[in-house]
Amino acid sequence: MAVRACGLIIYRRLQPAPSSKITDSIEYLLLQTSYGTHHWTPPKGHVDPGEDDLQTAFRETQEEAGLQASQLTLIEGYKKELHYPVRGKPKTVVYWLAEMKDCNSEIKLSEEHQAFQWLKLEDACKFAEYEDMQAMLKEVHQFLCSRE
Repeated sequence: MAVRACGLIIYRRLQPAPSSKITDSIEYLLLQTSYGTHHWTPPKGHVDPGEDDLQTAFRETQEEAGLQASQLTLIEGYKKELHYPVRGKPKTVVYWLAEMKDCNSEIKLSEEHQAFQWLKLEDACKFAEYEDMQAMLKEVHQFLCSRE
């Protein structure tokens, strides 16, 4: 049976400089794991019994980044599933997109993570080592740009 996890791609909009495009002011939140290869990922985790996928995504975001659902705006129309093997077993991770209501809200990491970064798209793709994660970040950025 495939392992199932859910998470949120969280972004914030900074005040753009007058000469810059609005999309240049978008930054994505990535957390660095405190285990394994210390890879960078959006907050995510395994679905608990009795939980639906979206509940899992919000619970994991609160546990891993200290952000309450009330601090985020879920963006309608974006949901993405990634499929990849972990230790020889299939894994499915479902992501939704959420915007920070206050771009200065404090991030409080759990023991699962040792660092966090707010990154513009190009840097977020460098930090996210996996091609499917990089592709998803680019897709999210395109999605946000198309809504402007």
